[in-house]
Amino acid sequence: MASVNPPPLNFEALEAAWKQQKKRRTGRIHLLVARLGGWLHRTMEHAELCPTRGLIGDRWERGRKPSLGRQLTLMDHRVAKLVGSGRDRQLSGDNVLVDLNLSEDQLTVGGELILGEVRLRLTDEPHLGCKIFAQRFGPEALKWVNWQAHRSRRLRGVNCQVLVGGVVKVGDRLVVER
Repeated sequence: MASVNPPPLNFEALEAAWKQQKKRRTGRIHLLVARLGGWLHRTMEHAELCPTRGLIGDRWERGRKPSLGRQLTLMDHRVAKLVGSGRDRQLSGDNVLVDLNLSEDQLTVGGELILGEVRLRLTDEPHLGCKIFAQRFGPEALKWVNWQAHRSRRLRGVNCQVLVGGVVKVGDRLVVER
């Protein structure tokens, strides 16, 4: 496993920076990533999403018993940018980085998202930072995204299931279905 020196972050600085962000109900796809396993990731300009296979080429489809509740991960690119301090955002380990507020007051479990021609459903599977996230971004970043008082913000992102497949590309519009 490659060693990554996390940037010097602290909880208060992350919190102050986050409070300056605007909340958005629609947005765009900023980054598409296939997780290949371990620390390896491949960024793509476009990706195919499938209801049975998830993101084609992602490690999820090769799992022993992949859970539909964890088929695809989304993270607000603004959070990835804050914790990454200018480093490569694909290190977050998420399939899709979006410019969208993913908090509970904007998107409910079972709610649907439209990404280009694809339809996703937000699942009830929690998406929290882990020891790999801490290795990549530092313990303060992990503490910030997982802090119990802010869980409703979903700073670490969300898990989704693909309902209607198709091709998505960087720059595609993203809409919360009401």
